[in-house]
Amino acid sequence: MELYLKITYLNDFIYCPLSIYYHQLYGDLTERLYYNDAQLDGKAAHEAIDNQHYSTHKNILQGIDVYSDEYKLCGKIDIFDAEKGLLTERKKHIETIYDGYLFQLYAQCLCLREMGYTVNEIRFYSSDDNKVYKVDLPENNPEMFGKFKKTNEAMQHFDVDTYEPASEEKCKHCIYNEFCDRPLSSKSYNGGF
Repeated sequence: MELYLKITYLNDFIYCPLSIYYHQLYGDLTERLYYNDAQLDGKAAHEAIDNQHYSTHKNILQGIDVYSDEYKLCGKIDIFDAEKGLLTERKKHIETIYDGYLFQLYAQCLCLREMGYTVNEIRFYSSDDNKVYKVDLPENNPEMFGKFKKTNEAMQHFDVDTYEPASEEKCKHCIYNEFCDRPLSSKSYNGGF
């Protein structure tokens, strides 16, 4: 049986590969223990999509499962207009388009294509300020597409036992700081132990 990793792990992996481990360890049932308010707000913003109440148009696919055999990734898309070939990833608030955000959108695009859909355009939508951020398709940005492939490869072959954190700043602000067995910061974002 092949192992497929979640598309959302790409962003987590870039921030700290251990966060994937801790998320799996604590699971969805105890979100309130480690999710901060911004993360809970973001999750609430996706409810219309997750419940497929965003649109009733038959050409709008929302919250569907996608996968890629080539990249060994699976997950859900937010909104895909199959008629226009327009894939939209919704975020509660966007100040910066981080590599992890972009890689998640690339993964969704690649999954849809592998499943037989035509994706012509990809973009982010920031619901707080109603802004749209168009981004290049993976093949139109070879540098970032190469980084995506490299990151996915590293994530697919990650060894939790040999990983050592490299950023004290990331550790300080990590939602798993208090649970981590190897933080670089002795005090967590929430005030310490």
